Amino acid sequence: MIDLIRIPIARWQKWLRPKRLAALMLGGMLTAMAGLLLICYLMGPPPMTSKWSTTFYANDSTILGEQYGNTPKRWVSLEETSPHLIHATILAEDKNFYHHHGFAWKRILAAALQDIKAGAKVEGASTITQQYAKNLYLSNDKTWTRKLKEAIYSIRLEMFYSKDEILEGYLNTIYYGHGMYGIQAASDYYMDKNPGSLTAAEASLLAGIPKGPSYYSPFQNEKLSSERQEYIYGLLQDAGYINEPETLPAVSLSTEQERDTIKRAGYFQDHITAELAEVLNMDEADISSAGYHVYTTMDPAQQLKLEEQVADTIPADTKLQTGAIAMDPDTGAVTAMVGGTDYKASTYNRATASKRMPGSAFKPFVYYTALNNGFTPMTQLKSEETTFELPNGGEYAPGNYHGYYANEDISLAEAIAMSDNIYAVKTNLMIGAERVVADARKLGITSDLQAVPSLALGTSPVSVEEMGVAYSRIANGGKPVESYTIEKIVDHNGKTIYTHKQPANKRNLNRKNLFVLTDLMTGMFDDSLSSYMRVTGATVADQLDRPYAGKSGTTTSDSWMVGFSPDLVTAVWTGYDDNRSMEKVKELAYSKEIWAGFMEAAHEGEQIKAFRPPAGVRGVFVDPDSGLLSTSHCEKRRFSYFVRGTEPKLYCHPDMDEDPLVPKQDTPEHKKKHWFDWLF
Repeated sequence: MIDLIRIPIARWQKWLRPKRLAALMLGGMLTAMAGLLLICYLMGPPPMTSKWSTTFYANDSTILGEQYGNTPKRWVSLEETSPHLIHATILAEDKNFYHHHGFAWKRILAAALQDIKAGAKVEGASTITQQYAKNLYLSNDKTWTRKLKEAIYSIRLEMFYSKDEILEGYLNTIYYGHGMYGIQAASDYYMDKNPGSLTAAEASLLAGIPKGPSYYSPFQNEKLSSERQEYIYGLLQDAGYINEPETLPAVSLSTEQERDTIKRAGYFQDHITAELAEVLNMDEADISSAGYHVYTTMDPAQQLKLEEQVADTIPADTKLQTGAIAMDPDTGAVTAMVGGTDYKASTYNRATASKRMPGSAFKPFVYYTALNNGFTPMTQLKSEETTFELPNGGEYAPGNYHGYYANEDISLAEAIAMSDNIYAVKTNLMIGAERVVADARKLGITSDLQAVPSLALGTSPVSVEEMGVAYSRIANGGKPVESYTIEKIVDHNGKTIYTHKQPANKRNLNRKNLFVLTDLMTGMFDDSLSSYMRVTGATVADQLDRPYAGKSGTTTSDSWMVGFSPDLVTAVWTGYDDNRSMEKVKELAYSKEIWAGFMEAAHEGEQIKAFRPPAGVRGVFVDPDSGLLSTSHCEKRRFSYFVRGTEPKLYCHPDMDEDPLVPKQDTPEHKKKHWFDWLF
């Protein structure tokens, strides 16, 4: 029995001898390589350029912009390209380009060792041929599957095209940053000249960008760009291609006016691209050549008006910045967006990426929580200089604007209209900051909020986009909308691959109290509520021809205005990127001016709409000073809404004999342009 087992083992041992095993492995590898080469040959030559571009459409189906991916602006032959650029590119990217068959085996083996150590595909060793193959046909993900496909395309390129053809294709499709694909677009953008006339210094700068466009662009990182330019210039000198001085000659970059490739609505398009990458789970670099038709929420008229309003309000010679966003409160669709005063000078989107202290623009969230916990528009608290003793033994002494105080009781309606800080902090402490944080979360604030007394004064930074979402949920009665910019995506075959769907979350906010809050927020434009201070919207109230609700906010370095009509929410922030104080009074007014000008322009020609109260809400005439029901006999009279059952029961005049719910046709109040009048 033992002998029968030993016979086959002995035969296998003969074949497992080192020399025979090596021969078998070598034979297998040669057979596999021959098979791969045959497959590549039968597949034929791949196309030299991508045939697709991604197109963005506004909400009226007009073309907003196009991203051409690796489709060049104009194909440039090697004969039309500066020899300096050709040499610089080869030295920087693949010095043995003309001596290999598509693969740098030493670099590949070294990179493979690094990958094995890391346990993932992390190290690159791509030749110009491989980069060209990846740019044309593949994604940027670092996986072994993608590398195998890249190898197949590289073999096909080397098999059917000459080295000059491959290099020419590479130079015409490589990405140079700022949306520029191909050497013609890059030369135009960075140097404002044709690629054939590039100097050695200019060629060294451009050749260094593709390694990391966001790192080596001279318009984004001058220091890193210069260091890489010097390195490549030195390679040209060492290789004997130039005999110029060792000192790198200066390069004259294009001016802003000469960069004719700046995108329309640049901040908006950048945001769309980021959202597109998120919803499709792909790299932003791959989007431009995917051939998508992207239908967006952008309203071209509103976008233009917002951009014009920013340009008309903020002087061009200041470093003051802005972030602004407009959206449909019923859906969350972003209709306009500005991320700064000049996209050409800075592509940083301050409407979405930056977080700043909202100041008093945060107070509506505090007062919504207060309404949920027993407050009414006529709840009275004393406005006076106050030092609050904290549970930890500390003290907190906030102050009102310019130290103005009523030194008597004021109503919630007056407090929010005049932005009384003492009233806000007292309210926050009475109801509990933790409750305010919880309600702010429900309203859409996702940033970290500190449950402290100063929370009421907006000391926790938030984004402009968050404020737009939160005010949208106030405006729509608590509907859980999220901001979005993409309605639909159609691929190059005409198949719809994505359609926006509204959040399925249930309404978890009190609709009646949100409407009462909305009514309170109209008070900032109502001068009848002015007393020891003017209402905060008095400076722009005369510009407004329809009902709006809103709240402004100011810190030493931030100015906010957020508000809405029944159809549109707009949030505006202004300030300096370095958080310096805004010392000029007029700078503090820019956010309100941008907001008011844009809102009126956006609604031009549209029917005037009022805020419609939901069931369970009752409107009455009240005296803001006393908090009691009012008639024409009382000194002040304002129509205010209450959750039914919480309205005042007593009258401000002892001889009251009128129904406060019915405005008389011949009273001055009936003739005023008050938003209540537009209900009829």
